[in-house]
Formats: sequence, structure tokens, C-alpha cells
Amino acid sequence: MPERTDWEAKARGLVRAEMARHNVTYSQLVERLESIGVHEDERNLRNKVSRGKFTAAFLLQCLSALGATKLDLG
Repeated sequence: MPERTDWEAKARGLVRAEMARHNVTYSQLVERLESIGVHEDERNLRNKVSRGKFTAAFLLQCLSALGATKLDLG
């Protein structure tokens, strides 16, 4: 199994941090994504976030669904 890169870990961390900040579970994120037209099931969402391997578009969709308005890349 290939090792996770720093960038993948950062992407995963961004999504998880916003989920924690907004007190949103994976199942709630699935519902929020659904409301903006993104169809994911909870298992696939968990796997994507856990791996940190997803497109920039998916990252933006998650952040938008979570209500994030600013992004700190520090």
C-alpha cells in the first residue's frame, strides 16, 4: 500500500477539521452534499476522506456543504 503524502493528509485534515468545527457527522455531511447535488453514500465518503485522495472539486463541495467561508492553509 502506498504511503499517504503530506498533501493527502492535509486535504483529509481540512475536511475533518471543518466537520469538527461545524459539529457535523459523516451521515450529516452526506445529507448536506445531497442538498447541493452531490451524491455520495456514507461509506464512500468515509473512505474518500480517510484516504485523502479526492479532487479539488470534491474538496470545495465538502467545504461548501459544511458552510466554510474561509480556508486556513497554515
